[in-house]
Amino acid sequence: MTSLRAPGPTSGATSETTSETTSQTTRAMVEAFGAAFDAGDVQAVSALITPDCVFEGTVPPDGDRHVGAGPVLAAFRAVFDGAREAHFTTEETITMGDRAVVRWRYDWVDHDGRPGHVRGVDVFRVRDGRVGEKLAYVKG
Repeated sequence: MTSLRAPGPTSGATSETTSETTSQTTRAMVEAFGAAFDAGDVQAVSALITPDCVFEGTVPPDGDRHVGAGPVLAAFRAVFDGAREAHFTTEETITMGDRAVVRWRYDWVDHDGRPGHVRGVDVFRVRDGRVGEKLAYVKG
């Protein structure tokens, strides 16, 4: 199999190697983001998103769109404050270049003491070492 080399003056890295490195960086960022998000740590999440981050939530029919760190963090706070005993579990993470798809399950106990859960998928784009886009989709 022939390996194609990415153009560059001193690079020497193959496009496959470059893509693999980008995928590894994307995975590491998405995993760090997931840990901060699951902990409900707004400050940690804030350090992991771009200033112009886009978040599309799961409100039907097309999701609610938030653009910019302030509105995105406000939307995340609403998620964190929306239930007690809330926990996200990552079921699978797939990365390709600057994109990641994360299958997850969200479990919670509502304010009346009733447990619930939902499963979904987030589509991420990582840019400049931070999350630039998080598009959420839910089953149901």
